[in-house]
Amino acid sequence: MLDQLKRMAVFASVVRHGSFAAAARQLRTSTSAVSQQVRALETDMGVTLLHRSTRKLSLTPAGERFHTGCAAMVAAAEAAQAQLQQLRDAPEGELRIAMTVGFGRRVGPALASLLAAHPRLTLHLQVEDGFTDLVAHRIDLAIRFGRLPDSPWVAQRLGSLHTSLYAAPAYLAQRGVPGTLDALRAADWLMLQDATDSPRRLPGTEFSVRPRYTSNNQLTLQQLCEAGLGVAPLGDEDVAESVAAGRLLRLSTELALPELPVWALTPQRDAQPAKVRHAIAALKAHLVEAAR
Repeated sequence: MLDQLKRMAVFASVVRHGSFAAAARQLRTSTSAVSQQVRALETDMGVTLLHRSTRKLSLTPAGERFHTGCAAMVAAAEAAQAQLQQLRDAPEGELRIAMTVGFGRRVGPALASLLAAHPRLTLHLQVEDGFTDLVAHRIDLAIRFGRLPDSPWVAQRLGSLHTSLYAAPAYLAQRGVPGTLDALRAADWLMLQDATDSPRRLPGTEFSVRPRYTSNNQLTLQQLCEAGLGVAPLGDEDVAESVAAGRLLRLSTELALPELPVWALTPQRDAQPAKVRHAIAALKAHLVEAAR
């Protein structure tokens, strides 16, 4: 079938360009190869498609009817190729991004210019701090943080987030400022995890704590921290407004939290559609600018 489709395309090219030689130049092959393809097509179909003479080619009645279908096939293939080229070169269609709740606030500033410049590009955000089935939700791009588990998805570094330990003034007034590691271990901790029954290492450190309060939602943990329930590792940029308003204080302790790497996960590295490539570039530029 594939050989037959190729011969039909060659036949359509011969008719379009008026000769075997012109079709051969367009197809970047030899005149004899083009002629052989058309003869093989005639043999397979059991009909003569072209009248050949030393001066010109002309379609037989059967060839004229057959050419209509062959030309339509080639036109459909060219249209499909053009659409694919457009998807590769211009951001359009629905872009589906999975991310945590805390990172959602960054998406608007990061992608605003891209969305404004490409009105045919739409956006769906799958926002949750827990596990997201990326395949089931047809995700094009997932934003993840820290150490990544093994996955068939391809990870690309976008940048880093700065994190620190924070607590509300009311909590520190009641419990004191935990200035030592021992004091930190004795603090009431708020952590992003499923339960309170197991110790948890702070990201990028060997320091383990047993949280008193946990949630699968980072924004909820920040709100609990602002309510004076304890100490939480939070993103510096995420809590900047709360710090400026006096609802949270950054702790200066012996424990320094490292930068948290930010990753873009995609189903494949090569042949990514334009919407994904441009979104990754915009997110990376936003994180670089925010880090300055």
